[in-house]
Amino acid sequence: MNEKKRRGPVGNFVKSIDCKTVLDYGAGVGWFRAFRPQDVVVDSYDLANYPQTGVKHVNYDLICFWDVLEHIPNFKEIEVLLHNTKYVVVSLPIKPKRVHWKKWKHFKPREHLHYFTIESLDTLFENYKFKKVKSGYPECKPKGPRIDIYTALYKKCEN
Repeated sequence: MNEKKRRGPVGNFVKSIDCKTVLDYGAGVGWFRAFRPQDVVVDSYDLANYPQTGVKHVNYDLICFWDVLEHIPNFKEIEVLLHNTKYVVVSLPIKPKRVHWKKWKHFKPREHLHYFTIESLDTLFENYKFKKVKSGYPECKPKGPRIDIYTALYKKCEN
């Protein structure tokens, strides 16, 4: 399989970061770790009972929140991680303005504890001293299963 297909649209999204240590927070079964480049260490953490490495490092070059941020009850539990990383990438559903909440595919009140707009997501990370460097909808295809999934890459601001 060629490298571009192996990385997929999200892997290509973060390719420009020269990262050596990554935390996949909310890793699920660990697909991101399974397809990592050889020279990158990916730790995986999830509350569910999946095989994982756990959080092994104090500092990370990148923390990934693939479809997980909307499920975290209290962001205080990730604050230490955010203070000790250079980059964060987030992928989550963003409701289109013209779609009614109750007709939206990702409206899941008991499962999704937070709903973001692009602006509120940017504000959340600005509060933790991050600035957005790249964003878009790299996983979405017209009428595909990943409709309305927004991805943003944030970089820690230099003090």
